[in-house]
Amino acid sequence: MMARPFSLLPLGLALALAACGGNAPRYLIDPPAAQLRLTTPARTIMLRDVSLPEYASASEIAVQEAGGAVRNARRALWADRPERAVTLALARQLDAALSATVAAEPWPLSGLPDAEIEVRVAHSLAGADNVFRLQGQYYVRADGMRHGMRLGPASAPFAISVPMQGTEPADIARAQSAAIAELAATIARGLGR
Repeated sequence: MMARPFSLLPLGLALALAACGGNAPRYLIDPPAAQLRLTTPARTIMLRDVSLPEYASASEIAVQEAGGAVRNARRALWADRPERAVTLALARQLDAALSATVAAEPWPLSGLPDAEIEVRVAHSLAGADNVFRLQGQYYVRADGMRHGMRLGPASAPFAISVPMQGTEPADIARAQSAAIAELAATIARGLGR
């Protein structure tokens, strides 16, 4: 009989934690509409799932403190899984910026894409200096291109800095969205004319 109340303790804790997380504001990764329109020799391009650092792929919004430590913003979450949200936002931006049809994996169209883009993010963080930094490398594989057609560099680094008005979660979400828009423009310029 005495064991029964103790077995309800984990359930009570789980419900309490779920209630706390459920009340936290959730923020979207939602870049502004692409302002660029470039022609590329590829007709179709697949964007592979964007690789993010562990702290940036968590549902909590990460902030770097003055001493360099990374912590979670209090009571604020991303509205979607960050890797999925970043991948879909970047694909949407590239699709709008390029003449090719761009879609995230898994490839939703018939046939194989002419090219694939892979983005590996090494740093995606709001700094204590009110600057959001997005750094890494992108790779382009164009096995489906007709012989002799070139699609730009096979690999290129990127280092994007976006000033923030503050380090509140809404400021971070706006800056990250702007950084993704800038990354899409960088990639599009590498692939298009």
